[in-house]
Amino acid sequence: MQALLLDDEPLIRGTAFVVVLLTMAGWEVVAQRRPQRIGRGKRWPSNLLIVMIDTLAVRVAFPLAAVGTALLVADQGWGLFNVFAVPVWLAVVVSVLVLDVAIYFQHRLFHAMPWLWRLHRMHHADLEFDFTTGLRFHPLEIVLSMAIKMAVVMLLGAPAAAVLLFEVLLNATSMFNHGNVRLSRNLDRRLRWLVVTPDMHRVHHSIIRRETDSNFGFNLPWWDKLFGTYRDQPEKGHLGMTIGIEDFRNAKELRLDRMLLQPLRQTPRRGRDD
Repeated sequence: MQALLLDDEPLIRGTAFVVVLLTMAGWEVVAQRRPQRIGRGKRWPSNLLIVMIDTLAVRVAFPLAAVGTALLVADQGWGLFNVFAVPVWLAVVVSVLVLDVAIYFQHRLFHAMPWLWRLHRMHHADLEFDFTTGLRFHPLEIVLSMAIKMAVVMLLGAPAAAVLLFEVLLNATSMFNHGNVRLSRNLDRRLRWLVVTPDMHRVHHSIIRRETDSNFGFNLPWWDKLFGTYRDQPEKGHLGMTIGIEDFRNAKELRLDRMLLQPLRQTPRRGRDD
């Protein structure tokens, strides 16, 4: 069963990725939330190519990745859930929750530490906000994120099924909550009890620093509300707000080469990078 799960992981994750990607692309066509000044043809190629580079980087750095680590941990009897007997369903639920709050704090850390922000700002430098923004992360950030997830998996002794579930959910919700899609206000309010919505996460991509440093959650909205980083709406409204960061406003910054080299570049103003 474990070998089967490891063998099928790329197929499961790949299928889920394609289904969510196509769903979000279609949804953005029929129910766009914000008009886009920069066309998809200038942004999507680099945003989609970076996913391929990220995937390759993780496979080279960590051949086992998170699911493989969970299988190794189970074989070796490491971690909390391999020391204390608990029902499988409880181990799965707790593992998903702990992994999610770990990603929340990782996200805050990448905003707080200047050298980590240099990696993460590539994600924020997108000049528009749609589901492909949720795929746009620097390869070094993805590798560091995987290392953090693997450490959490080892400490917990998280079941491989829980890790695979979390990975699929994280990828799917990242595309969903970055979607340029329109939801009714009532539906958005209801969904915010269970999942980070596009309107909630869009605030995080505001050019205004205090809004950028809010709404850090990817899957669950509870952590922002619990730890005091929740912001309900952007000051200028969703149609009036500016997406991105001040230092990278030229459309040439959307090129793949510029994205990959961005962490090495100094910014013209003083602030987070000092």
